[in-house]
Amino acid sequence: MTPQQLRNSILQQAIEGKLVEQRAEEGTAEDLYAQIQEEKKKLIAEGKIKKEKPLPEITEDEIPFDIPESWKWVKLGSISSYAQTKSKVTSKLIDQEQWCLDLEDIEKETGKILTILKAKERQIKGDKNCFKKGDILYSKLRPYLKKILVAPDSGICSSEIVPFNTYFGTDNNYLVYVLKSAYIDCIVNSASYGVKMPRAGTDTMINLLIPLPPLAEQKRIVAKIDELLPFIDKYEKAYNALEEYNARFPEDMKKAILQQAIEGKLVEQRAEEGTAEELYAQIQEEKKKLIAEGKIKKEKPLPEITEDEIPFDIPESWKWVKLGSISSYAQTKSKVTSKLIDQEQWCLDLEDIEKETGKILTILKAKERQIKGDKNCFKKGDILYSKLRPYLKKILVAPDSGICSSEIVPFNTYFGTDNNYLVYVLKSAYIDCIVNSASYGVKMPRAGTDTMINLLIPLPPLAEQKRIVAKIEELLPYCDMLKQI
Repeated sequence: MTPQQLRNSILQQAIEGKLVEQRAEEGTAEDLYAQIQEEKKKLIAEGKIKKEKPLPEITEDEIPFDIPESWKWVKLGSISSYAQTKSKVTSKLIDQEQWCLDLEDIEKETGKILTILKAKERQIKGDKNCFKKGDILYSKLRPYLKKILVAPDSGICSSEIVPFNTYFGTDNNYLVYVLKSAYIDCIVNSASYGVKMPRAGTDTMINLLIPLPPLAEQKRIVAKIDELLPFIDKYEKAYNALEEYNARFPEDMKKAILQQAIEGKLVEQRAEEGTAEELYAQIQEEKKKLIAEGKIKKEKPLPEITEDEIPFDIPESWKWVKLGSISSYAQTKSKVTSKLIDQEQWCLDLEDIEKETGKILTILKAKERQIKGDKNCFKKGDILYSKLRPYLKKILVAPDSGICSSEIVPFNTYFGTDNNYLVYVLKSAYIDCIVNSASYGVKMPRAGTDTMINLLIPLPPLAEQKRIVAKIEELLPYCDMLKQI
């Protein structure tokens, strides 16, 4: 049960007469209602309130739920001044030192005052409603927000807030709890008018059916609710913490799986698969061959990896290497100008890639884009790395050939490195932390080439890389399933 469901349940129990016991010595609501009507007549005779049009009688069919025999169903308009003309003050006559309440000052659901400002601290336009300490303040705008409270002091307020009082025999705090109940909430919101800015109409409000207990019982109900609500607040904190943990858990699990993977703890090591030292030697031989054939350019040697740089332990059969030493990340990219683009080929933009997962969301041909400037070319199987906002982890292995935004870096690895393995390394929290801390630019942070080519990559033997990828792809769907639970 959510905290709000629990609050709703307590309020419902309260207005059904199930939260506290009934006591015969406290009389009946029927007697109380007669006293209320007598007071109204007296106030009308004294000219303190205006006589109102009689409200329709309550029929048996209208009764929404059972209440104790000592209670009585009444209409809000018959026990309160909701429909009475409100006392107003023009902007020119406002006392600049008095409290001026606006809707944004009230916390939704609780009705707590968040901000107290004087009139001189507001930019006031138009008339304001006046209210007295102890009045009920009801927000008729967006009533589902339940901005309802008993005024802790006198002041003025927005015309969207209706100040009103009850006649002798009704506890204002009790009535506030009734108005916050799910029962009333449902009625008022279903009858609100206006789409973008729904409001509760006066006719809806004065005809609300209110379950009225004897006055002493009203006070005991308020005391019981006030006693219980702090416990719900504590429950809410614990509930929200658990919800946050549950929401984080699938992503935390993914991070843990990737970290275990790149530390060599996800699959076992097998001696027959050789060592990464041997693999790295083969990679460097291939690079020399490609340079000799003119297929890649010779790059400036990268600094040696020192012992102090090693971020965590890896198996003995693995080797720490730099991304630039096993991939073409720093090599010049193949580009095509907008005039020479094949309009039928796939054209990939950043918004086509889902963050975190790297899944392709949209596939559009060049002719379906408005292309300006050069585009990077990529081949099927290349790694595509978004250097813009790297924290979004828009990283994937290209499922086909195409062209892409210059913010996406296509590159490949040399013989001996599985591209899917490297994508998972680049998505790990370890790499994410390094790249994002070294990104340049505030609003549009980017990963620099120097940062990328110097990334330390934990390199296993090739066969183990493939087994790691298979194990990750076996486990990740379970993390996704956790999100749906």
